[in-house]
Amino acid sequence: MNLRHAVFWPPFLLVLVAGIISFTNRDAFINITTKANDWLLANLGGLFSLSGLILLATVSIVYFSPLGKVKIGGKDAKPMLTLPNWIAITLTTTVAAGVTFWGIVEPIYHYLAPPESMNIPPESPEAVIYSMSTMFLHWTITPYAIYCVPALMFAFAYYNMKKSFSLSSTMAPLFGSRIEGGWGKVIDAVCLYTLALGMAAALGTAVINLGGGVNYLTGIASSPVAWAFITAIVMTTFVVSAASGLMKGIRILSDLNMKVYIIIILFIFVAGPAGFIINLGVESFGHYVTHFFEKSLFTGAASGDQWPQWWTVFYWANWFAWAAITALFLGRIGYGYTVRTFIIVNFAFPSFFGGLWMTIFGGTTIHRLITDTKIADVFTTSGPETALYAILAEVPLSAIVIPFYLFIVFISFVTAADSNISAMGGISSTGITPDSPEPSIAIKVIWGISIAVIAWMMISFAEIDGIKMLSNLGGLPAMILCLLIAVSLLKVAYNPKRYDRTE
Repeated sequence: MNLRHAVFWPPFLLVLVAGIISFTNRDAFINITTKANDWLLANLGGLFSLSGLILLATVSIVYFSPLGKVKIGGKDAKPMLTLPNWIAITLTTTVAAGVTFWGIVEPIYHYLAPPESMNIPPESPEAVIYSMSTMFLHWTITPYAIYCVPALMFAFAYYNMKKSFSLSSTMAPLFGSRIEGGWGKVIDAVCLYTLALGMAAALGTAVINLGGGVNYLTGIASSPVAWAFITAIVMTTFVVSAASGLMKGIRILSDLNMKVYIIIILFIFVAGPAGFIINLGVESFGHYVTHFFEKSLFTGAASGDQWPQWWTVFYWANWFAWAAITALFLGRIGYGYTVRTFIIVNFAFPSFFGGLWMTIFGGTTIHRLITDTKIADVFTTSGPETALYAILAEVPLSAIVIPFYLFIVFISFVTAADSNISAMGGISSTGITPDSPEPSIAIKVIWGISIAVIAWMMISFAEIDGIKMLSNLGGLPAMILCLLIAVSLLKVAYNPKRYDRTE
């Protein structure tokens, strides 16, 4: 293995230490991470919200700037992926298993417990609209702007500016070659650490979700032993896929993932309350647009309301933590397309898909809540995971839908993990170039096994909230990095010829 030792070892050892401490001293670990996380969200929540809007504005400006017409890799560059393949890989990398869980579960939270400071009665028509419009906020344009900006800047820096496979390359327009030394390695190591923790948290969530489904279908209780088997199956699948390289495993999985997304969306819409879904979606979208800035910048500071910290700010911090490293993968696969096409594929299309998914699944969930009050009781007494399957159990052909849903959860996480493991392996390695883009299989296997072991330890012996919060804390340096990247991108946008070495 050709390791970048200063980048690989610090985050690798810190991830292991976090897992060991959570196992040996659970209470202290949770207590420390909770206090640090609460302080971060309480004191810097507004900065996260404002930063999300800044990146959203950056995407809009760049699309219409002179940079928009520039082809990534130069005018003679030929795409490495067809447009459908590229769309599928990008969508499944960023969406991951998040929408499969939160698309059904999150509307329940907002319907039953909207922000107290807004005086919205729980389980009221106002709570219905607030719930759905909040889903648009959390899963459409703002998060995908957070992903798109660093990915686009990396693509231009890597292919057009001929910079190294490193996050520091994205800030070359601001700091020149100075950023490529020790500071560059620190940036890469910190972001690698936050993504490793974030992936472990996401894997743990997916395993719990799958365990609940297996329990529902077979009666096998969720337990550390059952979770170990599920974790091993998921880990083996994404490691094997990642080891096979971009043009094989990831492409095949993402194409499959897109097909199952389309099938489940069409079925739930046709089999569900289609008229209610459409009408609620339109009305909620109007509320989202009308109150966009109010919802985006709501911090709860004036009233002492902690709702934004639990939801919106928490999401933004987590998106930033993931976006930094994911940018390396998303930027790498944009070769051969113009910047405007890159923005459409990485920002516009995923935002539309996120809104469509949340409208259909969120609308179905809310309809069930309104027509069957027992769902709220199940949620309160047995938790969101049980409520999720209680909702799916009422869908026509549920005996087929629920196993199919479990397959979607499985394939969604595997696809996202596949691409992120590839990016983590690349940033951990030396010698990564456009001509030799794949890291060694060994480094991919090491990261895959490490993430799986940490995830299983967290859900079995502690609580996954701790590792989620560690990932969240990584959102602060990642946010600062993304803001600097946005400035770099805007600097390039109005004079791309100055930086483009392919001209």
